[in-house]
Amino acid sequence: MRILILGAGAVGGYFGGRLVEKGEDVTFLVRPKRKRQLDENGLVIHSTHGDFSAEVQTLSPGDHAQPFDLIVLGVKAYHLEQALPSLIPYVGENTAVLPLLNGITHLQVLKETFGKEKVLGGLCFIETTLNEKGEIEQYSSAHDMVFGELDGTDSPRVKRILSHLSGTRAKVRTSDHILREMWNKYIFISTFSGITSLMKSSIGPILDAPYGKEVTRRLLSEIVTIAKTQQSDLDEKIEEKVFAILQQIEPTMKSSMLRDTEKGHAVEADHLQGSLIQMAPEGMDLPMLKTVYNALKVYERNRY
Repeated sequence: MRILILGAGAVGGYFGGRLVEKGEDVTFLVRPKRKRQLDENGLVIHSTHGDFSAEVQTLSPGDHAQPFDLIVLGVKAYHLEQALPSLIPYVGENTAVLPLLNGITHLQVLKETFGKEKVLGGLCFIETTLNEKGEIEQYSSAHDMVFGELDGTDSPRVKRILSHLSGTRAKVRTSDHILREMWNKYIFISTFSGITSLMKSSIGPILDAPYGKEVTRRLLSEIVTIAKTQQSDLDEKIEEKVFAILQQIEPTMKSSMLRDTEKGHAVEADHLQGSLIQMAPEGMDLPMLKTVYNALKVYERNRY
């Protein structure tokens, strides 16, 4: 199976690197600056699950290559629209497209671009970043990828893809309820990224502050209420379960959105919190979610 990874950053680089380590046929589609970096230094992973470095195959947009069997999207949501035209030459009749982006609205964009029959559902759980040398650093226990058909079927292509993605030093599994799992992740990441970015702190000090649990739970409740209008089969106790996870994760853990704000980078405010606000029924009271979104938009304006 020929696999193309869009992006060789914290997500695409980590999972793609683990596939290279296994011996799979992997190529990274990256911008020219990142291509030069990879061509000169290789792909480097520092991880509690084992370090890895190797020369990797790379393409820049416009470079010629035959269509790939699987394209994995490992970029930030704000890069997707710009990147989509560069993917079209590499999509053939039997190509499957697997997004690992946060959120949900990108699925419709991918269906419109490539055709709904090519698009899988997918998500990942990983805390990882690029250091100043362009090396991938991954120091937490989670490094999970989940994917499946949007209609829940256990299709032959899902089985084939799993045979190639599994067996690496990362956890990969399929799901016959991938949309529900994507929403579960969306609820968690929108709450976690929102509250840590708003408070400019890892999760521990936030929850330990006088009203930390209260305001975090209020944000989560607003997000869950919206989610239930969009995905009818969510667990009735999803709010309680997500709040329990937030209290159980390592107190020092920061969201990637917070890390991006600390570095002055772009954030996924529109794709995460902004999209939720747009989905909300008219007149729904969303004081915490709108406060988070407004703070992120202020941050974006002050970047320039």
